[in-house]
Amino acid sequence: MTRLAANLTMLFTDLPFLDRFAAAADAGFTAVECVSPYSESAEAVSEAARQHGLTVALFNLPPGDWAAGERGFAADPARVEEFRTSIATALEYARATGCRTLHVMAGKMPHDADRAAWTGTLVDNVRTAADMVSGDGITLVLEPINTRIDIPTYFYDTTSAVLDVMDKVGRDNVKLLYDVYHMQIMEGDVARAIERLLPRIGHIQIADNPGRHEPGTGELNLPWLLERIDTLGYEGWIGCEYAPAAGTIAGLGWANRYLV
Repeated sequence: MTRLAANLTMLFTDLPFLDRFAAAADAGFTAVECVSPYSESAEAVSEAARQHGLTVALFNLPPGDWAAGERGFAADPARVEEFRTSIATALEYARATGCRTLHVMAGKMPHDADRAAWTGTLVDNVRTAADMVSGDGITLVLEPINTRIDIPTYFYDTTSAVLDVMDKVGRDNVKLLYDVYHMQIMEGDVARAIERLLPRIGHIQIADNPGRHEPGTGELNLPWLLERIDTLGYEGWIGCEYAPAAGTIAGLGWANRYLV
């Protein structure tokens, strides 16, 4: 059965962050995810989810200064100690909220950087993080993000690049975050890709393309794809990580069949 999680960073943005939990529950969602919960205390986030009966499906390790354009730093050799601290912070929030999937953002790599050094740093950092969270039953996910439109200098933008890092890390609790929007832009053929990669996928996110809006606004047949993903036996959450074209509630018609 398709299980949708409302991405509270991109949905219900007319409300303060903690109020978005109630809005998601009222709309019929039973789970939420977000880029970063760290503007609020772990206790406040946990209480907002508990009060409204919501599972916290996923959030990122602290990604750095988001407003300034940072998108993680797990691959940056100059920020290893900062990354180790960020693991402990994320673990505090994961324990408080019951979240069992954390996204590790690799970061933007300068054009003159040594890719081999950045890869080695990322592998070491992810391995360390995986070991630190394994006792809590937490899975780490790594996401290729398109470099054509959204983040031109992001460290990796293909599934093969992420799988290579995962192979080097060598931990069972490190999986692929497959974002349909990003991979439609970079690779296409998303249905066959998900079928092939399913054993290594730990989380899926959706948005239509172009525009990164809700299903039905672009070129993708997302209702068909969701049914296909369900048929394949995927049991995880599917994050609705899109920017509504004309308001969150107005754009939820596509999801009525999946919401309670």
